[in-house]
Amino acid sequence: MNALEVHNLRFSYPDGVEALRGLSFTVAEGERVGLVGPNGAGKSTLLWHLNGLLPEILPKEPAVTVFGIPLIQANLERIRAEVGLMFQDPDDQLFCPTVAEDVAFGPQQAGLSKVEVRQRVKSALAQAGACNLENRLPHHLSQGEKRRVCLAGLLACKPRLLALDEPTSDLDPRGRRELKALLKSLPITQIISTHDLELVVELCPRVIVLDAGQIAAEGPTVEIFSDEPFMLKHGLERPHILLHHHPHPAGVQNNKA
Repeated sequence: MNALEVHNLRFSYPDGVEALRGLSFTVAEGERVGLVGPNGAGKSTLLWHLNGLLPEILPKEPAVTVFGIPLIQANLERIRAEVGLMFQDPDDQLFCPTVAEDVAFGPQQAGLSKVEVRQRVKSALAQAGACNLENRLPHHLSQGEKRRVCLAGLLACKPRLLALDEPTSDLDPRGRRELKALLKSLPITQIISTHDLELVVELCPRVIVLDAGQIAAEGPTVEIFSDEPFMLKHGLERPHILLHHHPHPAGVQNNKA
C-alpha cells in the first residue's frame, strides 16, 4: 500500500500567490523521501496539506490520499491521527508548562485513559532519547532538545507517516548527528523537507525537487544531486558528501528540458 498519494494538488494563498501547481507523486509505506528546493518552492505548503492544516474548500475529487483515506472534510480527524507534522520552528509546536504535558497533549485529545497517556508519554520520550527532559520547561530547552520533544509529541500519537519541516535547522553538529540517527531508527514512513542536502543523501534513497510550486525532478537522491547544472538551475548545490561519488545514470525522472 502507498502511504501517500498526491494527484494534481493545487493551492493558492488569499493574496493570489500560486504555491502549488499540480503536484503528483506517491510515497510507499515505510519509505523515507526527501523534499528539497529553494525558498518559496512550496515545500512547507505541501507538508501542511498532508494532514489538512489548510482547510480551504476541498475539491470533489480529493488531491491527497493517506493510507487509502481521501483527504476530505469528513476524514480530517482520521487523517490527522495518521500523519504527524513537525513544524519548522519548534516554538510553534511547544506550548505546555512542561515537556511531559506537551507530549501528553495529543493522546489526551484522542480520549485515551490517564494510564494509557502516561505509558505513551514514557514510550515516546524514550524513543526520542528525551527521558531526562520530562519535567523540564520547554522554553528552557536547547534547539536540539526542543526538536526531540516535538518528535516525542508526534510519536506519542502513534502516527504512520511523519512529515518533517526542516528538522535539523539551527542544530549544532552533535544535535544534527543525534537527530539523524533517531530518524533513521524509526520504522515509520517519512517525508523530510530540508535544506540540509547531506541529511537527504544519508537518510533518503529518493528525493523530490520542488521549484516554483512544481516538481522539477524526482528519483534516486544520489543521481539527482550529482547533476550539478540541474541543481544550480533550481537554486541548489551538489552536497559535499557527493564530491567524489559517481552515480549510475539510470532511474531519474525529471523535466530538465
